[in-house]
Amino acid sequence: IAQEVNGDILGAEFEGYILRISGGNDKQGFPMLQGVLSDDRVRLLLSKGSKCYRQRRTGERKRKSVRGCIVNQDLSVLNLVVAKRGANDIPGLTDSTKDLRLGPKRANKIRQLWGMDQADDVTKGVVRRTITTKGGKTYTKAPKVQRLVTPQRLQRKRHAVALKRQRAAKNKVETAAYLTLLAQRKREAKEAREALLAKRRSSHASSNNSKK
Repeated sequence: IAQEVNGDILGAEFEGYILRISGGNDKQGFPMLQGVLSDDRVRLLLSKGSKCYRQRRTGERKRKSVRGCIVNQDLSVLNLVVAKRGANDIPGLTDSTKDLRLGPKRANKIRQLWGMDQADDVTKGVVRRTITTKGGKTYTKAPKVQRLVTPQRLQRKRHAVALKRQRAAKNKVETAAYLTLLAQRKREAKEAREALLAKRRSSHASSNNSKK
C-alpha cells in the first residue's frame, strides 16, 4: 500500500500513468490494512479508531481478520489511485471533469480555494448546490461558514475577556480581605491568650501572698 507503480503493466492505454496502491481485498473479502507488514491474513485485536473495525459498545475491542499491506497473488481486488496522468485520456476515468459537489466550510480553506484576501467576503465563495424536490421545486443549499470572524464573534470575545478580568479583580479583592480578616483573628487570639496568661499569673501571685 502507498507504493507507486507504472500504469504500463495494466495495458497500452495506461502508458505514462503513475498509479498509487491505496488498498484491496482478498478472495474472501478481507481488506488490506496499512502497517501490517505481511502478505498473509492475520488476526488483530482492534479497538476504537482502528481501520477495518467499527466499535459497537464503549471500550469494546474485537479480534478481526485483515490482510497485510503487501500485494500477492491471493488478492482479488486492488484499489489504485491516479498519481500522474499520461499522454492519453482514459474513457470514463480522465476524459471528463466533475463539478465540486461539496466545497469547504472553514473560512480559511474557502479563501485558499478561491485565492481570497482577508478583506474579501468569504460567504460569496461558498459552493452552493441545486436541489430539486419531488414536487419540482428547485432551490440552492449551502453550508454554514465555520470560523468566520464577525462583529458578533469579536463582541463575545471582548465580553469573555472582560468577565475574566472582573473575576481576577474580584478574587484579588476577596483574597486581600480574607488575609486582613485572618490577621485580625490571629491578633485577637494572641491578645486573648496573653490576657488569660496575665490573669493566671496575677491569681497565682495573690495566692502566694495570702499564704505568706
